Amino acid sequence: MADRTPRHPASRRSDFDATELTHRFEQLLSTKRLNELANRSQPQSRPSSPFPHHHPSSSSHHTPRSTSTNPSVPPSYSSLRNLPKVASPPQDPASRKFRNLLLAVSVTPLKYENPGLLDDALGNLPLERIYGEAEEESQILQAQAASIGDNEKPEWGYQDCVIRALLRWFKRSFMTWVNNPPCPVCATPTVAVGMTPPTPDEAARGAARVELYRCSAAECMAYERFPRYSDVWAILQSRRGRCGEWANCFSMLCRAVGGRVRWVWNAEDHVWTEVYSEQQKRWIHVDACEEAWDSPRLYTEGWGKKMSYCVAFSIDGATDVTRRYVRNPAAHGLDRNRVPEEVLLYISNEIRQMRRDTLSKEEKRRLIKEDEREERELRGYVVQSLAAEIEKMIPSPTSGGMRNGSSSGTDPSKLPGRQSGAVTWRQARGETGEHTAPADQHQGPREGEGH
Repeated sequence: MADRTPRHPASRRSDFDATELTHRFEQLLSTKRLNELANRSQPQSRPSSPFPHHHPSSSSHHTPRSTSTNPSVPPSYSSLRNLPKVASPPQDPASRKFRNLLLAVSVTPLKYENPGLLDDALGNLPLERIYGEAEEESQILQAQAASIGDNEKPEWGYQDCVIRALLRWFKRSFMTWVNNPPCPVCATPTVAVGMTPPTPDEAARGAARVELYRCSAAECMAYERFPRYSDVWAILQSRRGRCGEWANCFSMLCRAVGGRVRWVWNAEDHVWTEVYSEQQKRWIHVDACEEAWDSPRLYTEGWGKKMSYCVAFSIDGATDVTRRYVRNPAAHGLDRNRVPEEVLLYISNEIRQMRRDTLSKEEKRRLIKEDEREERELRGYVVQSLAAEIEKMIPSPTSGGMRNGSSSGTDPSKLPGRQSGAVTWRQARGETGEHTAPADQHQGPREGEGH
């Protein structure tokens, strides 16, 4: 019969369906898992701590089973494995050093729980203005939801609107960005001289390092000090700084108005905030320097920044949230070779256990459910990235070639480059949105430099 005549393969290709995509997706995951198992069977150069798994080069004897030589197949990414990882304590010096670093920075959000500090913070806030703007925006969102349907919920809740109003005020009216501070005598621009030791008073307020500047006017030549305070109260008084001071102060102010807060550390010299949205049941990216709300792909697809580690710290523990910010590891990810993935999992669990040790069983169960929900969210980003890469492998019915498009589903041209900081400073860091990183970006900065 005519309807049983097999169709030519070319006709099926133009009528692609989800079954073929699912089959290709399963094949890719299967090949990826086989490659990882093969890599695990290779001898390790460091028998102490499990070493980060490196993928074999094209000259390796595993080449016939590797997909790295095919440009259409996304390369493997050690932090995004589908294979389960078993937490392993750090044993080699590099792993122990990284553990000490994360333990040190993990205490940052604990400082936001000081009642006296929060009272001082509230005294600096125009609460009537912030709550008024939040109420107005919340009513608009509720009206928009009601116009769609009776059971439709607003996109953001009232508490989310409070944080959004706080973000606008903080960026536009409160903090001042410091490139080179003006001369304290004649207000002439200064030039950087270098670093200088902190005074006892500066050290007492958390300034581990102080930048030194000299007036550019030949008749003045006065010096100006710029302490890089880590103490939130000192930042609240000075109201100036760069992204380190901005993120630290803004995170504390979010806590002061009742938000659940995370302070996010990035190994490539940036920090920002996450706040928990009860309305959406997920953590929301907030960058006070850029006045950015829920735009986690800003850094990679907007700034053109490549990143390796993004770790979020809160009073409830630590979470590796790199997958939220690096949606396309092949294009925007850096090597995660500071520590094996199993050791990073151990460190995160260690910090989480320390922070939750005194909580009630009910509170622990609630946080565990929240962790599981976030893990599903982060895994979903990996699936989306893989699906987008597979879609690009499928010939387009119209052009006959490979499909184009971003694996994140967003046109990078719609995300701006970095707005905060001097142009020359942004260009030196490769964050202007031109998607060209500086030559030494893969090495990462020295600890604490440049925030």
